[in-house]
Amino acid sequence: MNLVERGAAFAEFWQERHLCTFTTVRPDGTPHVVPVGATLDLETGVARVITSRNSRKARMIAAGARHVALCQADGRRWSTLEGLATVRTDPDEIADAERRYASRYKPPRPNPQRVVLEIQVTRVLGTV
Repeated sequence: MNLVERGAAFAEFWQERHLCTFTTVRPDGTPHVVPVGATLDLETGVARVITSRNSRKARMIAAGARHVALCQADGRRWSTLEGLATVRTDPDEIADAERRYASRYKPPRPNPQRVVLEIQVTRVLGTV
């Protein structure tokens, strides 16, 4: 999904420094929601979250809970990205996600257990 067509306000909102929430669904159907930092590639429609491989969210995605939601809000402005997540372990993909994270937030602390949760966006909701 190419998100460039959503316009400048959408692009700027996903470049500003905002904490996001990341939602997965537990096997019993209840939501698991945690705060994360995230980046969004508008041209490819791919959002990325860096995390530890042993985090609950990474383990749930690896076990098949691939439908996720990534949301950020700032007052009346908000945006939710829904999509299918995959756990990426390739060192080059991790380094790329770390660079993207550093450009939006700050350089991440070293973590030899780091993986990337890559979300292929399938739906966008929100006011921007």
